[in-house]
Amino acid sequence: MKKLTRSILICGTALLASLPAWRTSAQELPVSDQALFECLNLDRPGLEPVAEALRGGDTVQAKNALLTYYRSRTGIQSPDFDPAAAKPTDTERQWADDGLEHRFFVHTGYQPSYFYGEDIDWQHWPVQDNELRWQLHRMKWWVPMGKCYRETGDEKYAREWCFQYLDWMKKNPLVDYHDSDRGVGEGSIDHTQASNAHFAWRPLEVSDRLEYQILQFQLFLPAKAFDADFLAAFLVNYDRHCRHLTQNFSLGGNHLLFEAQRLLYGAIFFPELRGAEEWSRTAVDILNTEIKKQVYDDGAQFELDPHYHVGVIDIFLCALRMCEVNGRADVFPPSYVETLRKMIELHYSYCYPDCTCPVFSDARLHDRAYYMPHYTKWTALFPDDEMLRYLYTDGREGRTPDYLSRAFRTSGYYALRNGWTMDATMLVLKAGPKAFWHCQPDNGTFELWHKGRQFFPDSGSYVYEGSAEINAQRRWFRQTRVHNTMTLDNRNLEKTASVSRRWTENLNGTDIVTVETPGYEGLTHRRTVLFVDRRFFVLLDEAVGTAEGEVELHYNLIECEPEENASQLSLRTRFEDGNNLYLRVFAPEGTEMRREEGRVSRSYRVYTERPAYAFATPKAAGEPLRYVTLLMPVEGDAAAPRAEVRFDEHSRMLRLKVDGKSYRFDLNEKWNN
Repeated sequence: MKKLTRSILICGTALLASLPAWRTSAQELPVSDQALFECLNLDRPGLEPVAEALRGGDTVQAKNALLTYYRSRTGIQSPDFDPAAAKPTDTERQWADDGLEHRFFVHTGYQPSYFYGEDIDWQHWPVQDNELRWQLHRMKWWVPMGKCYRETGDEKYAREWCFQYLDWMKKNPLVDYHDSDRGVGEGSIDHTQASNAHFAWRPLEVSDRLEYQILQFQLFLPAKAFDADFLAAFLVNYDRHCRHLTQNFSLGGNHLLFEAQRLLYGAIFFPELRGAEEWSRTAVDILNTEIKKQVYDDGAQFELDPHYHVGVIDIFLCALRMCEVNGRADVFPPSYVETLRKMIELHYSYCYPDCTCPVFSDARLHDRAYYMPHYTKWTALFPDDEMLRYLYTDGREGRTPDYLSRAFRTSGYYALRNGWTMDATMLVLKAGPKAFWHCQPDNGTFELWHKGRQFFPDSGSYVYEGSAEINAQRRWFRQTRVHNTMTLDNRNLEKTASVSRRWTENLNGTDIVTVETPGYEGLTHRRTVLFVDRRFFVLLDEAVGTAEGEVELHYNLIECEPEENASQLSLRTRFEDGNNLYLRVFAPEGTEMRREEGRVSRSYRVYTERPAYAFATPKAAGEPLRYVTLLMPVEGDAAAPRAEVRFDEHSRMLRLKVDGKSYRFDLNEKWNN
């Protein structure tokens, strides 16, 4: 790992002034008058009374004038803040009230919330999941406290927010630390200040605070507790955050994008800070550069995670909206907006009819309601996109997309569908280039939807990282074998890059895609998916190369108890609503059908068991192996389809006969790189 050094940042040299009497001695924090006025550009219009008082040596009057300025300031817009709509939900009200008692909402995976002490312990780590400690420093309960203050006018919320804000400043100094020797992870706990700084001052958390402290600032600004001394501490701390971030950006990925977008927010919202213009230029430059680096020509973000793809769209869009409402939209070229259009189109092209999307990589399963706020923003940006409007309004407005199946060959997403309504059948294949961070070693995997049921849900991710125990839990869900793809000796893929070989749309009613994954030394997995008559699927899986060992073809089903037929290598789900699926594998002689451990995680730290199967065949060196799988939706108690399969190795002709209807596919046609 590259060694990263975080610098000590000190705003000013004198450390501090006494604070109002309602604050405890624990809150005598380092915020000097010198530090405050050094970080301000007092030449800004509107700050003349501040500058005049300071020239007269009256720092108290200067700080009071500064507070008056902010409480009456106009001209700076925040697109995320609407005081009329600042009403907490019941859940947010609970977070706020729990926060008053120092029971902090940190993560949905750890509920009920933990108690962090009367004297708040910002290093408390009840479970050694790094997410639990990182996200503590995002203070997710502070905005809800602000909403409760605005709703009720009760100063207790403002007082407690001010108290906690200052308490955090005191107990989380920015000190030197090295990522490579911070003493965390794999079971170790290090409560030194250096270790704590890794969590409290990680650039992503710093950027999160930059964005959400803007909301907190607006919510609490009218409060009595938000006095001139607190404002001084707030601005010095905010300036420290901005300067730290500009010196310690993440190396890439969505983290870097979040950091740039949020720095841009801070620079625009607080132009009074001396470094604001430079921060703005830096942030815009990063966003304009990274949108070209991180987004493929087909619109996919290069981490190849559907959840983070939506998040990245939001990052770029938030930056654009912040600039638009403040008269700076020209900092982003037209290509920036067109890239957003591509990203949005890719998203809704591989989404299921209920507007949910595949749960590949580290994605989480979300319902339609989760995505609707995103669709609201997207339709506002692209009011001319009638297909987007159709999906947003559930078909009440706009028009049905004028295509069905779609290939995104650069990123390796293939969406094969026969409709856009809930009774549609759809398969999404993932087989893209080597990806980063959140991507899993699962190329060739797929999900299959039929009439509202996801028959082959992705395994999910379960947790992120932390102790040895936490990391082992994460690794289980990342295994290649727990995805719907091929392995050699049940090992994880050694190489995680696939090549698109063929895309044929609507060949006499059939869509065909072929991808290759050279996943192991001496072994390439070639997968061809045929959406036959746009009614059922046939998969041709070939293990080609010099490697020898056992080849396994894996299928991980939805939670159910299927009917098994080991002699025919077949399965059939048995859902009482009649919406079922039949699976049959045509494999070389000697293939064994094995029931394996299966799990699926749809939310953090939650999983359920499910049936998983491996069709295992010994492979000799240099000899190819071939499997043909029939995936057929079946209704009610209908008999299993009668199927025959023949594949000619030399002509690469696949012949099928299903329920008396014959099909012939030349799999040599239209191969390309």
